[in-house]
Amino acid sequence: MKKVLTILAVFLFCLLPLTAMAADGPIKLPAGANAEANMHNEEGIEHWNQGHYDVALKHFQAASKADGSLGEVHYNEAIAHDKLGQHGEATMHFKAAKKNAKGNESILNSQILRDHIGG
Repeated sequence: MKKVLTILAVFLFCLLPLTAMAADGPIKLPAGANAEANMHNEEGIEHWNQGHYDVALKHFQAASKADGSLGEVHYNEAIAHDKLGQHGEATMHFKAAKKNAKGNESILNSQILRDHIGG
């Protein structure tokens, strides 16, 4: 019985990072970003801060639709997907965030990003 409990504890410990990683919050868009993307990103951040992760995700998706070339919008989408337990979607957007980071250290040094895509 003790062996089963130990194995279960190790298994749960391994799953913990997938759900607890979203401690990183959303990030603002760079100065001069598309106005519509910026508006939706700001709305998304407000909802994120209130714990409305599903609503925040919709705004981050709208920001991405307005300007999908920004690593920040993909990063914000990714953490929202992660918070909602949608890890496959999160990983896809973390990859796009890294590709489009343009040197943004908040993205490139993000632990949650590294946990999803490695590196």
